[in-house]
Amino acid sequence: MPELPEVETIARKLRPELVGKRILKADLLWPRTLATPTPAKFRKLVKGQEIQAVSRRGKYFVIQLSHYHLFVHLRMSGDLYIKEENATPEKHDRMILSLTPGPSPARGGENPPLRPREGLGVRETKLVFNDTRKFGRVWLVRDPDEVVGRLGPEPLSEEFTAQALYESLQARHRQLKPLLLDQSFLAGLGNIYTDEALHRARLHPLIRSDAVKREQAEALWAAIREVLQEGIRHNGASLDWVYRGGDFQNHFRVYDRKGQPCPVCGTAVERLVIGQRSTHVCPDCQRIGS
Repeated sequence: MPELPEVETIARKLRPELVGKRILKADLLWPRTLATPTPAKFRKLVKGQEIQAVSRRGKYFVIQLSHYHLFVHLRMSGDLYIKEENATPEKHDRMILSLTPGPSPARGGENPPLRPREGLGVRETKLVFNDTRKFGRVWLVRDPDEVVGRLGPEPLSEEFTAQALYESLQARHRQLKPLLLDQSFLAGLGNIYTDEALHRARLHPLIRSDAVKREQAEALWAAIREVLQEGIRHNGASLDWVYRGGDFQNHFRVYDRKGQPCPVCGTAVERLVIGQRSTHVCPDCQRIGS
């Protein structure tokens, strides 16, 4: 599943392609892709909406429209990309938004009339949501809190401080890794970047959160931000057929490196299963009693 750096990378690539364009129509090739509203209402509401911003909240894409917010979560196998106007839909395309080129003149009303081929001589494009396993979802809402209101803080935001992390860890009595994966605790972390951050902070994933000392919380805070920023600089990690384009996998310290030497101490990396999730640790650098 794409994590924060992969979602951020895709959002940055889509932003200049989408901002200022308007939605001509929506084709739902698998209606259950929509979490809300109904397909008929979705088609009606998005038609004529101008795309004003493209951003990210946790692992969600946030596409701000004239009067609504469009959220997309890729889950296990989703992808978002731009296609040319006449491109043939692919087998696993689930939603296609046909877009006019360029910003539109201001008009009154939520759904101003559309003129086909706005921007004469410039090709229309399509925003495509492709999802092989059908786990991804799309929401169209007025209030963003309906979708992301329960998410925890953004780990790269100014509000996420070492002190705030320490207090949040002390307020809970949970194993450290499952807690960091809990999106209501901290938004955006997944299996890869949690393993990498815990190794940098020299913390074992099974220790209890309220056993983490202040200096350890400070190290974890710095490690989380460092590994996410590094992941973004490398355009994320490419591990399988779902997400391609980044090379952060070439810089992993422990994730997916079972049996290989730890880059810090040389001890063979071990693989554990915690909460049904594959977990990679250095048994020397990340001693559970340290």
